[in-house]
Amino acid sequence: MHRFAVLTGDQTGQELLAEALRVIDPTVIGCELEPVVFDLSLQNRRATDNRVVYDAGSAIREYRIALKAATITPEGSNDVGSPNRILREEMDAQVILRTGRRIPGVRPIGGVYAPISVVRMARDDAYGAKEWRETVDGDEYAFRTEKISRSVSRAVARYAFIHAQRVGAKVFGGPKFTVSPTYEGMFKEEMDAAAAEHPEVRYEPQLIDATFALLLATSGDPLVIPSLNRDGDLLSDMVLQMFGSIAGSESMVISLDGDGTVAAVMAEAPHGTAPSLEGKNVANPMAMILATAGMLAHVDDAHARRASRAVYEATLEAVFDGVRTADLGGSASTTDFTNEVIRRVKSKIEVWRTMG
Repeated sequence: MHRFAVLTGDQTGQELLAEALRVIDPTVIGCELEPVVFDLSLQNRRATDNRVVYDAGSAIREYRIALKAATITPEGSNDVGSPNRILREEMDAQVILRTGRRIPGVRPIGGVYAPISVVRMARDDAYGAKEWRETVDGDEYAFRTEKISRSVSRAVARYAFIHAQRVGAKVFGGPKFTVSPTYEGMFKEEMDAAAAEHPEVRYEPQLIDATFALLLATSGDPLVIPSLNRDGDLLSDMVLQMFGSIAGSESMVISLDGDGTVAAVMAEAPHGTAPSLEGKNVANPMAMILATAGMLAHVDDAHARRASRAVYEATLEAVFDGVRTADLGGSASTTDFTNEVIRRVKSKIEVWRTMG
């Protein structure tokens, strides 16, 4: 029995989490998983003054795997803020991995077809920076103190090359180190060091502005792009949309040990809570279902890894065969799509069992 943390959320985010959990029920995947639930709804975060978020972060470190629904980040400096920052700090995450991939039947933008992974810093940089304003000589100035660390820079760079080697991609892109040789230059130093450790991986460093431009003229090679936190936030949104929809990607928040092995993973969808779709049974559960597949891939169990493959394949095959929600040009409801994925997962696992 493998325990995993389930982090519930808000609005449509919670509805899609419920659909995804149906897919990985033991009766579907043939693998015993025990969910330990933490209520991260905005209401409960306010009621506990974020205590539940800290508890969830500790549980992720203990169980090593977690599945998170989209949550509301309220406006206002005196409110509970974003749970994502707290979770990433509590689980000591260094890396966020998002991979844009072709969705069958969905036309990509600019002719892109090979997968593109963005390996981004999970904390620091522009996020959580101290900010203030001062008035000098009648003009108002805004300031912010950003920081990055050598350890997180090293983890992101190393993971980028490890991931590139695993998927047969080239490491591409990088920070604007020419303008910021001290701050962004430290990240570039770690990218160069990781390249030296992995000479078998193709390495094509680019400044971040050139990276954005060249993505629109990509030759079709699979790419892995290491990035700073803020750059990666912008870049991953663009990359996922280049494939026609953000529905075809999961988001993996990863904590690494010193040797680069994965210590803990929190899987989630890259989209928000979509309040306008709440209660209508029309939202696309694809990304949340893919998040379950990403989580299962990190369970130290052969049955779980087999289930991961089954969920990935069943989800994309369902879309290929025309079972699509409205955002992808189809007429399937949220539950229709999930039901079809469940049917295909069961079928695959039964066939694989028969084949031994």
